[in-house]
Amino acid sequence: MKIAILPGDGIGPEIMAEAVRVLRALDLPGVELHDGLVGAAAWRAHGHPLPPETLALMRECDAILFGAVGDPACDGLERHLRPEQAVLGMRKELELFANLRPAKVFPGLEAHSSLRPEVAGAIDLMIVRELNGDVYFGKKGMRTTAEGQREGYDIMSYSGSEVRRIAHVAFRTAQGRSGKLCSVDKANVLETSQLWRDVMIEVGAEYPDVTLEHMYVDNAAMQLVRAPGKFDTIVTGNLFGDILSDQASMCVGSIGLLASASLGAEQTAFGTKGAYEPIHGSAPDIAGKGLANPVAMILSAAMMLRHSFSLEAEAARIEAAVASALNAGALGADLGGDMGTVAIGDAVLAALG
Repeated sequence: MKIAILPGDGIGPEIMAEAVRVLRALDLPGVELHDGLVGAAAWRAHGHPLPPETLALMRECDAILFGAVGDPACDGLERHLRPEQAVLGMRKELELFANLRPAKVFPGLEAHSSLRPEVAGAIDLMIVRELNGDVYFGKKGMRTTAEGQREGYDIMSYSGSEVRRIAHVAFRTAQGRSGKLCSVDKANVLETSQLWRDVMIEVGAEYPDVTLEHMYVDNAAMQLVRAPGKFDTIVTGNLFGDILSDQASMCVGSIGLLASASLGAEQTAFGTKGAYEPIHGSAPDIAGKGLANPVAMILSAAMMLRHSFSLEAEAARIEAAVASALNAGALGADLGGDMGTVAIGDAVLAALG
């Protein structure tokens, strides 16, 4: 079982170190960890945020554990050389089209949510986000109009096949949960969303055990803070999913608690090949200070064990240890506590036993 370890930039190396400690504590047979550079670290060493060496490592491994990328010192670079392009490049090159982002309030942390505790306590949802289409990958550019005005443009589009494959992932995910799926779009004004809705209905006919609901994205954003407990599995496009998943992070208390999995169609001998990362960024303002919350990175490792290596018991063991540590007060500054990165990692390891 080969795992590519890509810490990245900012707080990436610090939180990755804690996730690796947890993985090593499990003493899983046959696991090989292979280090690589990505983001600004890779640009400084190789002149590109996703160099051929790193891409080759990703292809060779069964799963990728990814920290965070981003460095203000690189903001002046051409867009294709900026650290953040490594994420888009990885998803495109490895054809990782499905992003799974769970959001659940851990017991004892209800008061840390931006919502009322009784509302926050009901949150237990999964956002399934399409990753390889939509406006992020459409044609884009800057031009000057005939009137001499500068104009920026980004083309939003989806093909039926792109929507169909993410729909199947979403319906299967809903089958494994409560059997409820909410498809989020903007079909009242966007042709792209009308196609999305049409295909969701078509695919839904193949899953009679799943109840499909449609919701406009503006209403979904409102309901996520008004009554988040009504949602179980949400499926949506790249742009809407990016925004809604960050919104969900504040509903659970901190973005430092949320992990994600990016999956493709490729199957290895152990499970589905994928990349696993916290949904937060590189937080350069606290990098190197030992303040970053490593929980999302540790939970990303748990998701990796579940989806890429079919190790459900081990994944659940990590998640239970995290829940126990948090409930016992292992909280970082993002949750009003005073514990640092290593101390939180120590607490999780102690709970792991």
